[in-house]
Amino acid sequence: MQTTITSKYQTTIPKAIRQKLGLSVHDTLEWDLKNGTMVVKPRKASFLRFRNIVRIGPGDIKRDIHKARKLRATRTGTDMKP
Repeated sequence: MQTTITSKYQTTIPKAIRQKLGLSVHDTLEWDLKNGTMVVKPRKASFLRFRNIVRIGPGDIKRDIHKARKLRATRTGTDMKP
């Protein structure tokens, strides 16, 4: 496959390569030179390896707000108003 470098030094990653590597918009590429050859590798954000590790159930927003306010009042030494 072949692409052209534009006047702004940009190029297009061919669709077959994007699909094979699972690349999408805003992904990062790492560029390197090895023995005169350009090597380009996808660089996935390291936090993605933790995807689906934490499981949570449905929340209760009113209870969570109440707990947060109570905790803040405890930290600041002020009383909570009902």
